[in-house]
Amino acid sequence: MNRDMTFQRLLPRVRAVPPITADLLVAAGVALFTASDAAVNDPEYRQADAFTWLLVAVSVLALVARRRRPVPVVLITGAACAGWALYGHIGELLNLPVIVALYTVAVLGDRRRTVRTGVVAAVVSGAVALRVGHDVANPQGLPVLELIWPLVPLLLGEAVRTRRELLREYEARAARAEEDREREAARRVHEERVRIARELHDIVAHTVTAMTVQAGVALDALDTRPEISRKAMRQVRDSGKEAVRELRATVTVLRERDDEPPAPVPGIEGLRELVERFEGGDVELVMRREGEFDGLSPMVELAVHRIVQEALTNVVRHSGARRAAVSLVRHDDRLTVEIANDGAGGGAAGGAGELPEGRGGFGLIGMRERAAAAGGGVEYGPVPGGGFLVRAWLPAERPETGS
Repeated sequence: MNRDMTFQRLLPRVRAVPPITADLLVAAGVALFTASDAAVNDPEYRQADAFTWLLVAVSVLALVARRRRPVPVVLITGAACAGWALYGHIGELLNLPVIVALYTVAVLGDRRRTVRTGVVAAVVSGAVALRVGHDVANPQGLPVLELIWPLVPLLLGEAVRTRRELLREYEARAARAEEDREREAARRVHEERVRIARELHDIVAHTVTAMTVQAGVALDALDTRPEISRKAMRQVRDSGKEAVRELRATVTVLRERDDEPPAPVPGIEGLRELVERFEGGDVELVMRREGEFDGLSPMVELAVHRIVQEALTNVVRHSGARRAAVSLVRHDDRLTVEIANDGAGGGAAGGAGELPEGRGGFGLIGMRERAAAAGGGVEYGPVPGGGFLVRAWLPAERPETGS
């Protein structure tokens, strides 16, 4: 365990060694072993002389450039190794320079270059062995060992290179996976921010508008019809309480309190109360329902409630209308919601389906986002003869859940 920890601490320092320093150290190590083998030869073979040491020097110096010119270094060290054999100097470690060079070719190259180099090295090694008659294991046949030994460092280098490529690929995949996780987290944060902004806009804009309408009614009737004034002020109070309740529900979601029961989701049954908040003001409101509205998903019911809420808020605040109508029609698996008024517009400038620029368009953007999230859509715009229409269509069947 201690040795493994020591190795882990030393590994970054080894990797931090400059390449030229590493090449000089490798060349020095190879020079030590090769020179030792060249200095002591079998008595029946040629002993070391000036030519032998010249080949040692050339081989060792060539290894310094093995990273920058791996193929030429293989040619130089291979020629030196063949020169020793042909010159009659036999040694166990005289082929160490070419072994290091062959390993470098494989570890820094690709598979095609490794194969080509292996074929040439094996052929040359076998030819030299046949020329000098040096195959101790099989003196009368093919020089099998001489054909095989050049392939060993190439295979080792190929294995190391393949492992490095796999590690780099794993690191790249891990980096991409981390980037994907970060993008997904950012996307979810953005979606949650948009959802919260949409909820706050719908709650605050509608409540403030309804309270303004009812406060105006109370002010106008304060002296002449105090009962109407009191009713309007009660409506202001109820609207404030409802806004506080919905804001508290939104804050509860933000705190992620799983131990608290979820707040009831505003739905179709709350539309009548929604319309009543604006009654008594300058806009005459009527509501029509056709069909059965049982079995709708909570998302669809919430989308209907918020779309009607935003449309009525825009009617009161921006349209200048005298009359407005809310219509809900369910036919088979389709729910159609329409909010029409006889004013100049519903809070948007432009034609049907166009999202307005600036702050005034947040409500209409929210309507479209809610409808799309529930599997439907929204269109809006002026109608022939005057007025403005908002139409939404939503799926009217609760989605099936898997067993």
